[in-house]
Amino acid sequence: MRKINALGAAAALALSTGAAWAADSTDPIKLTLHDWSGQLINTKIMGSILEEAGYNVEYVQADYIAQFAGLKTGDLHLAMEIWETTGREALDEATATGNVVNVGETGLMAIEEWWYPSYMKEQCPGLPDWKALKDCADVFATPETAPNGRYVGGPVTWGGFDEERVEALGLDFEVVHAGTDAALFAELESAYQRKAPIVLWVYVPHWAPAKYDGEFVEFPPYTPECYSDPSVGVNPDLAYDCGKPRGPIWKAAWAGLKDKWPGAYQTIEAYKISNEEMSAMVGEADLQGVPIDTVVANWMAANKDRWSAWIKH
Repeated sequence: MRKINALGAAAALALSTGAAWAADSTDPIKLTLHDWSGQLINTKIMGSILEEAGYNVEYVQADYIAQFAGLKTGDLHLAMEIWETTGREALDEATATGNVVNVGETGLMAIEEWWYPSYMKEQCPGLPDWKALKDCADVFATPETAPNGRYVGGPVTWGGFDEERVEALGLDFEVVHAGTDAALFAELESAYQRKAPIVLWVYVPHWAPAKYDGEFVEFPPYTPECYSDPSVGVNPDLAYDCGKPRGPIWKAAWAGLKDKWPGAYQTIEAYKISNEEMSAMVGEADLQGVPIDTVVANWMAANKDRWSAWIKH
């Protein structure tokens, strides 16, 4: 009898510490990786916490929007950054199938919008009002886009409806997509040093708005109807005649994750991180050249009490 009680106590201790979840599968939990530093950091912190809890983790490179196909089938299990600004439609479509679940907010709050350095206000009076861009598109022109202005968008895979926005608002701009996140901010760095004209996609959380003096363009406020109903907004014939939505960055998972790895699911739900933390870590990686795995390891070492509490449910 004493032996049975001891075994029971040991099992209870293992469950309470999160060192092993007896009911959970030993199969790897597959987390998606994308093409910007913040997402890589966020995902690898989550993966490191799950490994500390005793789970097998596998990282899979995946397209930001196309990843939902894998999440629906269970070939992929967890996406750590679905931005309200660019991914909400895809998230809602996926969750409506019942095969994907929204696991809640990461704690990060997203802004993704057209942004310009403050020195451009001298050349384009009226900014940040978007209507100023109608009168000074030529100021932002390059030999490749003239007479139209150039807007440097994010990689095509990020979505964002910039081409549709340009058409709907009647802006004489050409959208030129950066190939990578690094290329996007290299464009900003180069232009800023030369005080050259530029308007581009900038997002928060990120180091750029802290390093560079500038502002987001103020488009007509976003509403869901602006995206879905052409009759709503300043252009009665076209949708997307407004700014991008703002809001949380979500965690999305294959619906079967909760049953296959119930302890992991609770840990994922509990996970929260702030814009300030993330912006600082992205700055370490992008500006100081600290390897992302080192950034993640440093965060894990500095926040052990915090992530340990997320494991102990």
